[in-house]
Amino acid sequence: MSWTRRLLVVLAALVVALLSAPAAQAHEERPVTLPDGTGSVPVHRTGEPDLLVCKSDRADFEHRISAFPEALRSRNLTLFDRCQKSGYRHLQQAVDAVTEPGKNIAILPGLYEEDPSLPAPTGDCTRLKAPNSQLGYQILSYAQQAKCPHNQNLVAILGKKDLQIEGTGAERTDVVIDAKYRKLNAIRADGSDGIYFKNFTAQRTTFNSLYILAQDGFVIDDVLTRWNDEYGFLTFAGDHGLYKNCESYGNGDSGIYPGSASNINDGYGYKVPRYSIEITGCRSHHNMVGYSGTAGDSVYVHDNEFDHNMGGASMDSAFPGHPGLPQNHARFERNLIHDNNADYYRYVADGTCAKPPVERGYENGVVCPQISLPPGSGIITAGGNWNIYENNWVYGQQRAAFFLSAVPAFIRGENALGKQTDTSHHNRYADNHLGVDKAGNPRPNRTDVWWDGQGDGNCWQSDTGASTPRSLPACGDERGAVTGSTDRLVGEPVKLAQLLVCADYNVQARRLPAGCDWYGARGIERIELQAALGIAVILVLVGGVLWWRRLRSSRLATAATVLGLIGLGLDVAGSTMGLASSYLPAVALLLTGLWWTGIGLVLRRERPVLGWTTVVLGALTLLDALDKGVFMIPWIPLSPAWVRGLLGVVWVVWAVVASARHGERDAGAPDPDAIAGTGTGTGAGTGAGAGTGAGTDQASGHAPDQAPDRVSAAGTAPAPAPDGTSATQASPATDPSPDGDAS
Repeated sequence: MSWTRRLLVVLAALVVALLSAPAAQAHEERPVTLPDGTGSVPVHRTGEPDLLVCKSDRADFEHRISAFPEALRSRNLTLFDRCQKSGYRHLQQAVDAVTEPGKNIAILPGLYEEDPSLPAPTGDCTRLKAPNSQLGYQILSYAQQAKCPHNQNLVAILGKKDLQIEGTGAERTDVVIDAKYRKLNAIRADGSDGIYFKNFTAQRTTFNSLYILAQDGFVIDDVLTRWNDEYGFLTFAGDHGLYKNCESYGNGDSGIYPGSASNINDGYGYKVPRYSIEITGCRSHHNMVGYSGTAGDSVYVHDNEFDHNMGGASMDSAFPGHPGLPQNHARFERNLIHDNNADYYRYVADGTCAKPPVERGYENGVVCPQISLPPGSGIITAGGNWNIYENNWVYGQQRAAFFLSAVPAFIRGENALGKQTDTSHHNRYADNHLGVDKAGNPRPNRTDVWWDGQGDGNCWQSDTGASTPRSLPACGDERGAVTGSTDRLVGEPVKLAQLLVCADYNVQARRLPAGCDWYGARGIERIELQAALGIAVILVLVGGVLWWRRLRSSRLATAATVLGLIGLGLDVAGSTMGLASSYLPAVALLLTGLWWTGIGLVLRRERPVLGWTTVVLGALTLLDALDKGVFMIPWIPLSPAWVRGLLGVVWVVWAVVASARHGERDAGAPDPDAIAGTGTGTGAGTGAGAGTGAGTDQASGHAPDQAPDRVSAAGTAPAPAPDGTSATQASPATDPSPDGDAS
């Protein structure tokens, strides 16, 4: 495929992507409303439990508790004896027995596979009328969940208020609730305000281990989730929530997902009354992403560790059907976010993720990524506002510590023109420890900041290292104080093209977009390098022909063209992953801008309109170099790259036409520099119109010994002398004409 055709294909794909919303959705649920905020965070209750759950095998039970501290071992033996008399063998049985608020259920050490809940639905539950999600499961109403609680859930907790469920083991792995990849959710708590989960493990589902939906008041305390197709913890449309001391790993989307957290701070700036969900003391590792939240609003995330995922943490406004969009007001403080460089897309490429979940090897480290994500990133914000990232340790990322991009509103299903640029505003990145671990050891990120350039009021700390762009608005000491703030409506064109190409991912179809380094493309395979090389080839060909046909006798044009060739070469080099965050792209723009400016100044004498257009193009390119390498230019709605790109297309066509036309000048045309200046004349005098050299006559193209007729500065031939010679021939070399004009 030719470079010109490849470029046209990329541009066509860009247009198609802009006009169509993404097919995939992160999480599809029945329509829900956010809580009214009248609840509260539940408090752990001590004392004897109201209901007990245990297994019947005493020998197995005694083996499980044999290493417990004596007091805990004795207590569990007492509870086991009581449970054998009046307890339940399955957690669902105990939940069903709860008839009033405020009850405590204790689960004794053991493996709970909830055998009565595992079989496929029968009777009327096999014929529920409900829409299908794009992943294939039915989106059931609350009434349908109540009627058929085990169509999708191993344990269903529906409408139970102030319920506490706690394991009695020494560690959270002593009580394991296992869905065996036969249910969407291991535990679903729906409309159960005030629920408290503590000290157990939930695992192996085709969606979520622990799912808390539409609740005002919940706590997840010392719970482990693992090995799920989608999420470890999913809380959706919740308020007054607390995650603490939790852990999650082996999940195809995220370990921790506070989706559509209550949007209580919409309309506020950095000062907010309270946060809807707090997450602290948790570790989320070896997932696609450690933390994520579509519409993760008003979430306070502090003192956690997100490591060895593909991405550390992300929040977005990229999926429809989530209350509270666009995402806003997350606050990250004192988190360890490091070494998030896992490569799990390879399991999609080799067919592992096409197998049934039970055969994929999740327990052996396989993760099947569910959505597109830039691996090697610390904190990703895809369309969020008023987020605060302060005093975090972010290190060891092979792509970027911070990744910020905007998401137009039509992606989430809102088509109003005024909303299309309503994301990527007022995100503050300040006082973070970049490229060093908590002990102060150097652990650099490849790039500290990757930003598409869109948005208003975004700022970064002044000590960021490598970044793209190299120039960033700086945060002041006070929140809201920004030096060099910009307000761009659209991101950089090349970055936008990259994001759109990379978003065309589908795990079910095993579609990994070609040209995107997120999925392993390297070198010439990358769309950024292809675009840079294609543009460079076109400009070299067009510029080279223009120079040869029109400008090669001009020293200024020749020098400018050499600078242009160097600049285009550096632009290709600067599009590689290792150099994209250096000053090289800005230097490439500087040299390319000097090329266009130089040849424009030469062209304007022969073709004024084309010449001045070329000078303007050069000025825009120099402005773009300033914008990317020195400081981002405020007050402009678009990056200079957009204007120069559009004008560049016009210039290429115009330059081709100008190079192809014959008649005005040939390859031996006069040097515009020589015409404009003065030189050592061979005639009798010197003056404003007499600048000729000792060699070829620049006005006629003839050698001096051919004695050409000269043309005066006024455009007329010199009058003959009385002896029949021309005036220049008749005058002695030492006797210039009275007025000093050689003509």
